[in-house]
Amino acid sequence: MSKGKVLVTGASGYIAGYVVKALIADGWSVSGTIRSLAKADAVRASLGLTADQLPLTAADLTSDAGWAEATAGCDFVQHIASPLPTGVVKTDDDLIVPARDGALRLLRAAKTAGVKRVVMTSSVAAMYYGMTGQHQTYTEADWSNLTSPATGAYAKSKTIAERAARDWIAAEGGGMEYCTINPALVLGPVLGNDFSGSLLVITKMLNGELPGLPAISFGICDVRDIAAAHLSAMTTPGIDGGRFLCSGEYLSMADVAAILKSRLADKAKRVPTMKLPNFLVRVSALFDAQVKLVLPELGRTRVGDASHARAVIGWNPRPVAETIVDTARSLIAAGLVKS
Repeated sequence: MSKGKVLVTGASGYIAGYVVKALIADGWSVSGTIRSLAKADAVRASLGLTADQLPLTAADLTSDAGWAEATAGCDFVQHIASPLPTGVVKTDDDLIVPARDGALRLLRAAKTAGVKRVVMTSSVAAMYYGMTGQHQTYTEADWSNLTSPATGAYAKSKTIAERAARDWIAAEGGGMEYCTINPALVLGPVLGNDFSGSLLVITKMLNGELPGLPAISFGICDVRDIAAAHLSAMTTPGIDGGRFLCSGEYLSMADVAAILKSRLADKAKRVPTMKLPNFLVRVSALFDAQVKLVLPELGRTRVGDASHARAVIGWNPRPVAETIVDTARSLIAAGLVKS
C-alpha cells in the first residue's frame, strides 16, 4: 500500500530522476511534470519505469497550464524544476524569471490542492556569492548578495526564487509547510544521455578539453545522497521553514584530477595535471566568455558547513572520491566521453 502521493517537478532532470527512484523505493506513489509529453517515454525509460509507475503531466515554469492538474491529489511536492545554464546566458532574466515565477506557480497550485509540504531544490549558489573576503565558511544563515557584480545570473536566480518562495509561504502559505535543500556541486552516476551541466567538470577533464587546472575549488555532493536528503526533508517532522545546506568534502580541480588519475589509470589519460596560474586564466577570459564566468572563483574558498543537515535530517554523504569515480565510470560506460 502506498504511503501517499508525491509530485516531482522537472522529472526529466538529473536530481529529479534520483528523487523519483528514491521515493518509489520507499513506497510512495509518484507523478511528475515535464515540459513536453513528447519526452515522456524517454524519461520513463531512463528511470526503468512504466507509465503506471510514473504518470507525467506537461507543465512549464513559464505558464500556468498544467500545474493544477499536476498537484491534484498530492500529499507532498518535490519542486526540483529550475533552469540550469550550460554556458553564457543572454540576460539574467533568462534564468531569474522562470525560476522565481515557476516556484510561485507551483506553490499556488500546491496550496489549492491541499499539499502538506513542499520541498524545493535551491542551491549553495543562494548562499555563497557576492561576499567580501577571500576565505569564508557558509551556513544556512547566509544569503548571496544580489547587488555584487560577482554574483552571476544562476546565483541570482536561485537566491531570488528561494526568497520569493519563502515570502509567499509567509504571506499566503496558510499552514502548508516548506523547506529547501541547498546542494553544492552535484555529481554521481548518469541515468541517461541527457545529463546535467553539473557533470561538465568531469566530462571536460576526461575528454582532455581543459588545457590545465585553474585554481578553482568547490564542495561536492553525490546525487544519490541529495535524493536521500529530499526524502528526509519531506518526512522529518517539525522542520517547516527549514533550509539545509548539503555539501561534502571541499576539493580543488587539481584534487579531482588527481583522484581520476589514481583510480582510473588509462581511462583518465586525457585528464590534465598542469595547474594554470591565475594570470593566464584572466588573459584567457578576455577571449572566452565561458572562462570569464569562473574568474570570481579563482583563489576563493567557499566551504559549506553541512552540520545542520546532518543533525536535523540525518544527512550522511558518502566519500567524495567514491562519487567522483562513480561519475567518471558511468560517463565512460554510457559512451558520453571519448574512449
